Amino acid sequence: MFGIVRPCRHGMCGGLFKEWMAHLCGLCLALRDEHGHAARLVTNYDGLLVSVLTEAQAPASSPHRRAAACALRGFKGADVVEAAEGVRLAAAVSLILAAGKVKDHVEDGDGVYARRLVAAGAGRVATRWSAAGSGTAAALGFDPAPLLVAVEEQTRLERLPDPALLDLTAPTEAAVAAAFGHTAVLAGKPHNREALEEIGRYFGRLAHLLDAVEDLAADRAAGAYNPLAASGTGLADARRHCDDALHGLRLAVAELDLERRHLVHALLVKETAHAVDRTFAQANRASGEARPDSPEAPPRDPRVKPDPGGLLSLLCMSAACCTCGLYRPPWDEDRYKSCGERCDGSGCDACGQCCDGCSGCCECCNCSCDC
Repeated sequence: MFGIVRPCRHGMCGGLFKEWMAHLCGLCLALRDEHGHAARLVTNYDGLLVSVLTEAQAPASSPHRRAAACALRGFKGADVVEAAEGVRLAAAVSLILAAGKVKDHVEDGDGVYARRLVAAGAGRVATRWSAAGSGTAAALGFDPAPLLVAVEEQTRLERLPDPALLDLTAPTEAAVAAAFGHTAVLAGKPHNREALEEIGRYFGRLAHLLDAVEDLAADRAAGAYNPLAASGTGLADARRHCDDALHGLRLAVAELDLERRHLVHALLVKETAHAVDRTFAQANRASGEARPDSPEAPPRDPRVKPDPGGLLSLLCMSAACCTCGLYRPPWDEDRYKSCGERCDGSGCDACGQCCDGCSGCCECCNCSCDC
């Protein structure tokens, strides 16, 4: 699993969380049915936003079905989004972006990818995923070029001396904008396309910046490339860019013509804001910098063990992906947190924390919620 939108059942109303899980499981099953079991490894939180946006614009375009018991759901059945156009586009986007991410690791020789056999195998898998995603995208009338060239353009920009930060985020912004914009075509609402592309650009910028912030300390220690370090951008300036993107995202979401708005608002407005707060709280704690208006970051849990790296780390990461986060290795801080602490660090005692953006109370407040 990767992505910045990571809601949990205690930070979202029960009905909305079930809808989100329907898209997540639908994406996983679409990848399995169309591209094989190994493709399920690219299931990610942000990719399913494509499916969510398609259904929000035209619910009839995303029929649901009852799925059989699955080990990743604790051997329980579930309501899932059927492999319609929206979830198939989400699968295609996930495959292409995951392929690009793997190719980038191979080219940079990151971690285990520095080993020739691992790099060769990963390169072949990435090529296969890219071809499969491009084939599905073409069948849906989507031009995958912005996604395919994003990694190449990113590599070119990273070789420039003294690049501007927003120039470095531009390829990611263009890729996400293209994917989000095409959901308007699938839903039969072309008038939404401009706003969706704007949402994609802001969301792509946030995803790129938060990834850079999360990796900043590790990249500095390893001497690896990081957009913030390369552009001379500090955490305060990076936070300002993120806050600007969040503001633009809220305004663009408000412009959309949607038949179902609640889940889109919960994910693209509420959860992205939580992601920004969470990421910068951790980064400020790691760097020793303080920000007056940022949430107080808790001290590091002494139970968290250091990441050993190498094959063991890779195997544990694969196990975490295959179990949708049910298994977490000893070096994952979330392993020792309650579900409420993973949401925003405050738990779920206050109804105002749990139900922000909803029309009523939610399950963690011992109330009911139909939103």
